[in-house]
Amino acid sequence: MRDPLLTLPGYVLRRAANATGGELSARLAPLGLRQSIVSVLLLISENPGITASAVGRHLDIQRANMAPLLKRLEDAGLIERLPLDGKSLGLDLTDAGRDRLAKARAIVAEFEDELLNRIPHEHREHLLPALTALWRQGD
Repeated sequence: MRDPLLTLPGYVLRRAANATGGELSARLAPLGLRQSIVSVLLLISENPGITASAVGRHLDIQRANMAPLLKRLEDAGLIERLPLDGKSLGLDLTDAGRDRLAKARAIVAEFEDELLNRIPHEHREHLLPALTALWRQGD
């Protein structure tokens, strides 16, 4: 069958994102983590003391969604809030958060290696710059 949709970059990108996202989600599920949670944990890990608003801005998570997400992470014992100054709180990982993130990083690293191996070698160095250009236009 001829598929005219395969000539549409947006369609192909959405199909690729759905397929790969589903695979990664299935691998993270045994840890009780979703991709969005791993993204938040990674960002906090690399930026101890980062504020909730900075995490939300960076990951494009609405403020109304950020508060309950962080509450769940805090209740699960994965993050803690630490005073930065008289009025601001920063976020940091707990020991349990670092442990869970280490396990998630191993899963993500293996998945990313497998993902890159699906890309022809001559295109690998262009993949990240091309994908980044699609969502960071104007930065």
